[in-house]
Amino acid sequence: MTRLAAAQELRPMWVFGYGSLIWNPGFEVAERRIARAHGYRRAFCMLSIHHRGTEEDPGLVLALDHDTPAPGSQAEPRSCDGVAFRVAPGAEAETLAALRTRELVSSAYREEITPLRTRDGDTVHALSYVVDRDHRQYVGDLSLEEQAIMIARAHGGRGPNSEYLWNTASHLAELGISDPELEWLAQRVKSLA
Repeated sequence: MTRLAAAQELRPMWVFGYGSLIWNPGFEVAERRIARAHGYRRAFCMLSIHHRGTEEDPGLVLALDHDTPAPGSQAEPRSCDGVAFRVAPGAEAETLAALRTRELVSSAYREEITPLRTRDGDTVHALSYVVDRDHRQYVGDLSLEEQAIMIARAHGGRGPNSEYLWNTASHLAELGISDPELEWLAQRVKSLA
């Protein structure tokens, strides 16, 4: 079954939020659960040329990125904590269409079905938008300082890039989800504002 067909057939339909979907899902939610995607990391590794920046002055948005340790490394793959949203029954097709319009605007994400482990120990399979490392908007090698500088100055169709960062950081904190890199970025961008 293709990924496209798998997403259309996902029942119940779960969606993994790791960035703005956490605080602005944009679809009818029947249930929310804190969940972990093993082997992925949340990172400001995608240039935003539409929503939080422009072609001339790109911002950065979060992406779910596969985390594969270097060959020979003893490091374990990281995990990304976020929110698993169960889509309201009957709203699956509408939700999928809305998510594709929102998330696939520049084809920098790949639609994947990702196994998640919820805090209460269940496993659910969720629709996730994972960055395409071969896409021209992927910038996975920026330092945290470079990220902070870009986020502090960028502004796009949905507002300042800093607002996106701060909204995500504050909602993660409210949910009790720790992300040291994001927390550092939030403080650093405030100091640059």
